[in-house]
Amino acid sequence: MKVCVYGAGAIGCYIAVLLARAGVDVSAVARGAQLAAIRERGIALELGGERFVAQVPATDSPRDLPPQDYVVATVKAHSMPAVAAAIQPLLGPHTAVVSAVNGLPWWYFHCLESPFAERPLQSVDPDGKVWHGIGPQRAIGCVVYPAAEVVVPGVVRHLSGDKLVLGEPCGERTERVRALAATLVAAGIKAPVRNRVRDEVWVKLWGNVAFNPLSALTGATLDALATGAGTRAVARAMMMEAQAVGEAFGARFAVDVERRIDAAAAVGAHRTSMLQDLERGRPLENQAMVGAVQELARLAGVATPTIDLAHHLLQARIAFRPPVTAAAQSA
Repeated sequence: MKVCVYGAGAIGCYIAVLLARAGVDVSAVARGAQLAAIRERGIALELGGERFVAQVPATDSPRDLPPQDYVVATVKAHSMPAVAAAIQPLLGPHTAVVSAVNGLPWWYFHCLESPFAERPLQSVDPDGKVWHGIGPQRAIGCVVYPAAEVVVPGVVRHLSGDKLVLGEPCGERTERVRALAATLVAAGIKAPVRNRVRDEVWVKLWGNVAFNPLSALTGATLDALATGAGTRAVARAMMMEAQAVGEAFGARFAVDVERRIDAAAAVGAHRTSMLQDLERGRPLENQAMVGAVQELARLAGVATPTIDLAHHLLQARIAFRPPVTAAAQSA
């Protein structure tokens, strides 16, 4: 099995090292200092008090690699349209693309029982570049639960979580998704296959749609947002609006909103990815986490006043953030 991890950041490196240790033919697409470090020293993963190093072929040009069985895209959601063009040399007739990306995925309307079926999600895939460039028939859904961080280029520290939830957009348990799940399990990653993977997407997005923008607006950590009376109330309102949107498109929520907020509080003093990206001057995944929910809300005729307000404030926060130093950007 040939697997290319496209976007060798923290999560991509975590997956790559574990697959390589399990004997999978793994390669990586990376850039900058991360690419240079991987080429020179391999990828080092700090996990459970141990340090594992894997020598993984790495490049910044997919043309250097042969067609793959699976491409695991671990880039930020806003990078997927650019990936769709660059990824082409990796795609053979049967290559599957695993979209391990936050927020609503670009393939969301594929095989969905809805008047809006088989159309791109404009907020995350403007002009359908991913939809037409990769093709939804290649997509395998993936919800990422591990947390990791790049300590220095080429060195990744695992923080928590060991589960990647997989699922075909059309709901079948195909041979390709079962084979991938078995390979991940053999590598030490929990990989349940769900017939309704969109439900899993919504459960994770349910927290992201509220806590990521609120953290960027306030600078507060996850536990503070979830336990402060005022911020908890705002988060609850945003999550209830998001639930109404998801349910309008057939999603099922297995837990209630209070339990979901309590689960966020239990994570502790975590700085969300959106807050970290804001402070480092990086693009934010606000369209995948918030804009996509608004897009579906407009299609379904569901009102989202609290989400809309938070998104307006977030866009202003992004527009008026102070410049950051080069050191902060690369941190």
